[in-house]
Amino acid sequence: ANAARAATPPPAPGVPVSLWAALLGALFGGVILNLMPCVFPVLAIKVLAFARHAGDKTAHRANGLAYTAGVVLSFLALGGLLLGLRAAGEQLGWGFQLQSPGVVAALAVLFTLIGLNLAGLFEFGNVLPSRVASLQAKNPTADAFLTGVLATAIASPCTAPFMGASLGLAIGLPTLQALAVFGALGLGMALPYLAASWWPAIARALPRPGAWMATFRQLMAFPMFATVVWLLWVLGQQSGIDGAAALLMLLVVLALLVWALGLRGKGRTVLAALSLAGLLWLGWAVGPNVTRLQDASPGAEVATAVQGVSWQPWSPERQATLLAEGRPVFVDFTAAWCVTCQYNKRSTLADTEVLADMAARNVALLRADWTRRDPLVTQALASLGRNGVPVYAIYQNGQPPRVLTEVLTVNEVRTAIKGL
Repeated sequence: ANAARAATPPPAPGVPVSLWAALLGALFGGVILNLMPCVFPVLAIKVLAFARHAGDKTAHRANGLAYTAGVVLSFLALGGLLLGLRAAGEQLGWGFQLQSPGVVAALAVLFTLIGLNLAGLFEFGNVLPSRVASLQAKNPTADAFLTGVLATAIASPCTAPFMGASLGLAIGLPTLQALAVFGALGLGMALPYLAASWWPAIARALPRPGAWMATFRQLMAFPMFATVVWLLWVLGQQSGIDGAAALLMLLVVLALLVWALGLRGKGRTVLAALSLAGLLWLGWAVGPNVTRLQDASPGAEVATAVQGVSWQPWSPERQATLLAEGRPVFVDFTAAWCVTCQYNKRSTLADTEVLADMAARNVALLRADWTRRDPLVTQALASLGRNGVPVYAIYQNGQPPRVLTEVLTVNEVRTAIKGL
C-alpha cells in the first residue's frame, strides 16, 4: 500500500500545502527540541566543544557543519528505518527504538562511558588503540559528527511542540517527502549550533578556553550519570527489576575495566584481565535478564490526590464502554522513555485543580502506555494523526477527538475540560 502511494503522482504540480506545513512544523519542532529535558546532557558536550574552539573561526564552522551533518543524517536513517519497518507490516511509531530493551541497555553503556570519561576516570587515548586515539585527536570534526549522532539517539524519543502533527503527517506521505520531513526535523535541531558556528557575534560571546573547562567537564559527567539512571528506570519498566539490576552490575564491572585499562605496569594487565573475565561471566550469567521482556500486565488503577479520580489502564474496549455510558474520556498516551510525558504526568496532570475539574465533569482518565510495542496504541495514535508521544486526547460522543499540545499547561487542560 505504501509503495502504491509513493508511486501515485501528485494531483497538481508543485508541493502540496500539507507538505509545506509538515516541513515547517518539523523545522520549528526540531529547534524547540533543544529545550526538551532529554537533550540537556548533549548540550553539555556542545558547550565544551564551542569553548574549546572559541578563538578558531574555521574550526567553529567545520564543527558546526559536521554536527549538523551528524544530526540530519541520523534523523534520515531513523526515519528511513521507521518507514521501511512500517512498510513491512510493523506497527511502529516515533521513538520505536527505545521500545527495545537492547537499545536502552546500549545507550546506558554509552552514557556511562561518556560520563566516566568526562569525570576523568579514563582517557580514550589510554584505552583505545593508538591509531584510533590519534584519529580522534586529529579529527575534531569527526567528533562533532559523532556528537550529532549521539544527540539524535537521545533526543529522538522526545516529541516537541509542532513535531507531533508533522511526524503523523510524514507517515502518510510518499517516501521521499516523508524523508524530507525527517531531514527538516534534524536541520531544525542542529540550526542553533549551525548559526552559532557561523555568526561571528555569537562566537565572540563564547567563553575563552581556560582552567574552568576542566572543572566544567567533570561537572558535566553528572548529567550523563543522571541519564543512565533514567535509562535504567526505563529498562525496569520493560525487563523488570532483575533486568535493571543485571545491567547495573554490568555497568559497575565495565567501569572497573576501563579504569584498569588506564593503569600502567603489571597492575593494568592483571586487573584488566580479571575485570574482563568478570564482565564476560556476568554477561553470560545475568545478561539475558537485560533483554528479556517481562510479561505485560494490564496495569493497575492509579489513585490521584483528588478522591474519586483515578487513572485506569487504556484499552479500545474500555474507552468504547465509557463513551457508551456518556462519559467524556481523557487519554494520556505516554511511555517511560518519554521525558516530556513524565514531566507532564508529575506537573499538570497531577494538579489538584485540574483533577477537580475532571471530577466535576465526570471525565474518565485512561493511560495508554507505549513503553513497549503495542499495535493497539500505535493504531489509536494514527487515528489522531500522530506517530509519537506524548499525546493527550479528549473523546466525547458525537464530537471529533480534541488533541492538546505536547507540553501541557494547567490553563489549557482546565479550559478544555470546562468546555465539555
